[in-house]
Amino acid sequence: MSSTPIAIGVPKEIKNHEYRVGMVPSSVREVAAYGHKIFIETNAGMGIGLTDKDYIDAGATILSTAAEVFAVADMIVKVKEPQAVERAMLRPGQLLFTYLHLAADHLQTEELISSKSICIAYETVTDRNGLLPLLAPMSEVAGRMSVQAGAQCLEKARGGCGMLLGGIPGV
Repeated sequence: MSSTPIAIGVPKEIKNHEYRVGMVPSSVREVAAYGHKIFIETNAGMGIGLTDKDYIDAGATILSTAAEVFAVADMIVKVKEPQAVERAMLRPGQLLFTYLHLAADHLQTEELISSKSICIAYETVTDRNGLLPLLAPMSEVAGRMSVQAGAQCLEKARGGCGMLLGGIPGV
């Protein structure tokens, strides 16, 4: 299958407490094998233990700022919805691929429409069976994390009753 190479940009996530990154080196390697160019903002993978060298070794080019990434990329790949400063960098025809959660954020929706960019929300991508292949793994993670969150709420120091999930005899 042949395709026209595109420039894919991955900025560092800037939403508070977001450490994930839009593409990991193995994804970069896969996409680069098809002739696409990948531009990663410096330290984008630092929150999950990935270095700029990891990305360079996979075939990416490292850029110093998100502004540089947005300026050069035909397609932006993120994890979280774009923050206001990022939405301001989108341009007409640029493709944005990320979680968007539009129902909860009217301002974001209006600014994305005004940008005239092409926005694809992970949570709306369906397969031929009508399933949500990009949302399903996040639902699994959320389900597993719910047990940890519940356990923290049960801790005495957090106002809970001091119960230990799983139970230990004599405690």
